[in-house]
Amino acid sequence: MRWWDIDPVLELEKDLFPEDAWSRGMFWSELAHARGPEATRRYVVALDGERLVGYAGLAAAGDLGDVQTIAVARDQWGTGLGARLLTELLRAATAFECAQVMLECRVDNVRAQKLYERFGFEAIGVRRGYYQPGNVDALVMRLNTAADSGSGAGSPSVNGGQGTESNG
Repeated sequence: MRWWDIDPVLELEKDLFPEDAWSRGMFWSELAHARGPEATRRYVVALDGERLVGYAGLAAAGDLGDVQTIAVARDQWGTGLGARLLTELLRAATAFECAQVMLECRVDNVRAQKLYERFGFEAIGVRRGYYQPGNVDALVMRLNTAADSGSGAGSPSVNGGQGTESNG
């Protein structure tokens, strides 16, 4: 993800997360930590031709990675794009030498929970009222990557995708 991706990312963000969408400033702040030798973030976008159809981001601190966001355009649901984006984040976690990767997922987002479980994430708790202003609980999930070097073993390949590509 680059600065010029922020406008289309915001459009998708507002469509998918109308109650708790990230602001322009939040994305700028994340991207400020994604470049250079001291980078602690990895953000990627997926394009279908010229159209941005997905994005994802990971933050790293010490040996802990945190999936900040994954979003896929509604017309791309079920295509495997979410899995390809998550694969890219897990590759970044490996590069950052993360022993664990954490994430929060809305308790009512069963589709996302199933994706994370396929990659080996396990539910470890609930954060009550995490998503505001809707007061929706978050399921906290964790993946221990030390055992498999964060390879996402058994996860879908990022190759292919019917003209959709991931750019980071």
